[in-house]
Parts: sequence; C-alpha cells; structure tokens
Amino acid sequence: MPLTGSRRRALLCGLLILCSALVTAAPPPPPPVFVAEVRLDRFVDRVEALGTLSANESVVLSAQVTETISAIHFDDGERVEAGQLLVEMTSSEEHAQLEEAQATVEEADQQYRRVKSLSAQGTASQSLLDERRREWETARARLAAIESRLVDRLIKAPFAGVIGLRNLSLGALVEPGDPVATLDDDSIMKLEFSVPSTFLSSLQPGLPVQAWTRAYGERRFDGQVKSIDSRIDPVTRAVRVRALLDNPDRALKPGLLMQVALLKNPRSALVIPEAALMPLADKQFVLVVDERNGNTVSQREVRIGARRPGQVEVLDGLTAGDKVITDGTLRARPGQTVNITAIDDGVTPLDDLLQPRTP
Repeated sequence: MPLTGSRRRALLCGLLILCSALVTAAPPPPPPVFVAEVRLDRFVDRVEALGTLSANESVVLSAQVTETISAIHFDDGERVEAGQLLVEMTSSEEHAQLEEAQATVEEADQQYRRVKSLSAQGTASQSLLDERRREWETARARLAAIESRLVDRLIKAPFAGVIGLRNLSLGALVEPGDPVATLDDDSIMKLEFSVPSTFLSSLQPGLPVQAWTRAYGERRFDGQVKSIDSRIDPVTRAVRVRALLDNPDRALKPGLLMQVALLKNPRSALVIPEAALMPLADKQFVLVVDERNGNTVSQREVRIGARRPGQVEVLDGLTAGDKVITDGTLRARPGQTVNITAIDDGVTPLDDLLQPRTP
C-alpha cells in the first residue's frame, strides 16, 4: 500500500530520533595528541654575527739588508720552532771581518793586561793604561758591530708556527722589506666580529662563543671573548669584539669567514617546544593536559622570553612538570579529555613517537 504524506513524515521523524539516540549513546573517542613536558633547562641569549679569523701571532718574514740568498732551511707549509734558522744570506766578507775583529780584540786585550800589570808595579803611567783600555774597548765594539751585521744576514723564526709559501729561491737578490714567507702561530685563533652597541652592557671578557663555517659542515668551535674594542664605529654603531678559539688540530686558517654566536646572560629557564604556542593577537596561549584529572585540557596564557631553534623560554604561566600539547592543538578544546599518544622529548624520532604508547 503506498505511503501517504503524513505516514512518510512520521517515518522520517522516527528515523531522525533513532539516529539521535544512537549518536548520544556512542560519543566520539578522545582526540589523540602529542604532549611535551615543561622542563627546566639552561638558556642563553644568542647574538649572531659574521667574523674573520686571524692567527694568534702573524708576521711576514723579510730581509733587513740587501744581499743574495745563500741557503734556505725550510719548505712550504713546514712547522718551525721559535729561533729556528730559516734563511741565510751571503756573508763571506762579514765573516772575514769577524776573524779580523776577533784577532784585534785578542791583541788589544793582551796589551791592556800587560800595561795593567806594569801600572800596578809603578813602571807604567796611568795615561798609557787608559789608552790601552780604550783600544781594547774600541776593538770589542767593532767586533759587536760585525756580529750584528752577520745576524742581519740570518732570518730566524720569531715564534713557533707554520710557514706559508716561500716567494724566493737560492741566489735571489733581496732588499729590506721584500717578503720571503709568512709565519703564523695557529695554535690559537683570533676571531673578530662586530656586535651592535645595544648589547654593550652585557659584553664582557670571558663570555662563551660558538663558531662554525661551511668548510666544516656542522662542526662547532668553542671559544670565549678575549677583549672588546674601546671605541664604537660611528657609522655602523657597532663595537668590535675579539674572541679566542682553540685550534688543536690546526683545522682553522687565517682569513676564514665564520658565523659566530655570542652566548650571553646564561640562566636556568622553563622551556617548551615552539609548536605548543597558540598566538592570539599580542598574547600567547598553550593547552595543558591534566593527567590527574583524566587527561582534561585547559587553556593558559603564558609570557614568553627568548627563543632558540624549536624551543622557547617561558617566563610566566607554567611550572616545571606541566604537560603541554604540541601536536593536536586544533583537535583539542578546553574542558575536553584527550588521548596522549606520545610524549615529545625533542629527541625521539617521529616514527618512534607514532608507535603505540605503553600505559
């Protein structure tokens, strides 16, 4: 028998009531979320800049006299000790003069001693003794001058370090100022960089720094601030800072461009993942899960401080041990219960977090 309009409406109303009863009887399951524990961690403010490396000590070796090179005692890239002989220049004439001066000093010394003995016996005048002493001292001064000229014809390492590429060969004529080679003490490196003057109040010697360069990938070089320039650049309004970096394996080279992070104001702070933040206008909120109350969600306003990659400092609104939602903030609502799928510690890979959580 065909259904009339009233029967059709009555049947439809019955179906709607049945569906409503079924929905009421089977509420949706709690949404799955990832949470992270609010923890106390060491936090520092980072000021990043670009810096250039230079050796702890650096010099361009050059000649002091005009002469030809007679011997070279180093090779490119060789490490030398302080005082090591590197280059000899022709000094045949000076060596002959040295032998002559030594003989003159010896003769003058003998004459002075002889007259001194006679003067003690009263058979030689005081003026003759003074003359012989003057001749002896003059001969010694001439000997010292010749020895000094000989030293000028030797190039020695003023400090321990590594030699660069030599620029001259045997027999080459050199003049004062001509570069022979470079010498760098690369056991410790100086890193100079500029910091805005707004950070001047927190700059002080001893602050830790971290530096890295594309040449060595993810490797970090640790050091500390050695000194701060006494003047601020009037154009850039920045101050030059010099830090020292240990270089035990001699990996760093002078002139290398490095990125540097100045770590200032170290402190203990509450830290949460940035993913937990829910900005609204100029305020920040997080969703907190209360496990003692059946995983009930509540919303809290927080005041944040400094940031670092993936994490943020919390100044107010949370306490250590609270659990904040990092994944699932769009599914959870205040007053709702949630299913904690995993605890994000910032270290465990995502694949491991997706594994079923053991109660």
